Amino acid sequence: MSTNGTSSPAAEHAEGDFAWSLGVLLRALHDSLESVLGDLPHGPRGYQTLSTVVHGNQPSQLALAAHLGIDRTVLTYLIDDLVEAGLVERRLNPADRRQRKIVPTDKGTATLRDLEQRVRAIEDRVLEALDADDREVFRKLLRRAACGVRDIAPDTDPCVVVEEVLSTGSASPGA
Repeated sequence: MSTNGTSSPAAEHAEGDFAWSLGVLLRALHDSLESVLGDLPHGPRGYQTLSTVVHGNQPSQLALAAHLGIDRTVLTYLIDDLVEAGLVERRLNPADRRQRKIVPTDKGTATLRDLEQRVRAIEDRVLEALDADDREVFRKLLRRAACGVRDIAPDTDPCVVVEEVLSTGSASPGA
């Protein structure tokens, strides 16, 4: 439906096409986030990792990789770059000194706080067809659905799936 209350033929055709709708939103979000996350090591993947480090309490780098659904060797390089940028540190885990825990630096926490505000503004702009209450409901339902996918396909790296969708326009089954 357009802003004047009428539907375009394309919008009417796409009304029942879930994949098309998600694809449009994902592309709009991806393109808009480039300007905000482009300077962060590993862009959106680095943002998600930093957010999980700041807001989560993963006891080890391996647990962090599992939580994010990122291969542990890939995460090692990502963490190396976040450490080099001064955003996180590796520390001995006090509960198990054989493990390294990834913790945010003050700079990392401040950077994330700024980025979260900017990302939220972009999300609101992408979802501007919905009122504020509907945006919150949509976010909650989308998160619930996304978390459910991990239960269906536990070996799936969500980041790889998103990258495939962005590059090809569709995810391969079981990816």
